Amino acid sequence: VVDADGRSVPFEALYGEHKAIVVFVRNFLCYTCKEYVEDLAKVPKAFLQEANVRLIVIGQSSYHHIKPFCSLTGYTHEMYVDPQREIYKTLGMKRGESSNVSVRSPHVKSNMLLGSIKSVWRAMTGPAFDFQGDPAQQGGALILGPGNEVHFLHLDKNRLDHVPINTVLQLAGVKTVNFTDRPQIIDI
Repeated sequence: VVDADGRSVPFEALYGEHKAIVVFVRNFLCYTCKEYVEDLAKVPKAFLQEANVRLIVIGQSSYHHIKPFCSLTGYTHEMYVDPQREIYKTLGMKRGESSNVSVRSPHVKSNMLLGSIKSVWRAMTGPAFDFQGDPAQQGGALILGPGNEVHFLHLDKNRLDHVPINTVLQLAGVKTVNFTDRPQIIDI
């Protein structure tokens, strides 16, 4: 994988010493991925440090898209790219979408029409008219490490099939996060 400064990092180095939640996104222009990463950005660093878990997002574009995407989403955790989609392919992440899947990510707020319009607008107004990866590539989420241990694997079937973030946090031993804007009722 490649970091935001263009340095290559072996994929195994991301989870060799610590457990890691690794989220592969479709591409950086995908509205569902943007909204999912906006919610990943709400995971407090303290929760991750307390559980000794890394939170990593991997995209499939050129590394020069990492910083603008982090700025756009407010994401401050680790982000890398796999521009040749080598890891996507190795893990069996599919291309294309299963339309018969009725799963809807709780982290996607936009409807398909509005989200698609926003994605096209970002592509047209970006520094380069660049689709930032294969638009047919699907992503997924894993919990790996330390070492070669695989704790969890979810391969997205379509753009709305993101695993709920709190499910992944819980499986990794990290405190869960309130992603709603509704006030919480606290029982005393």
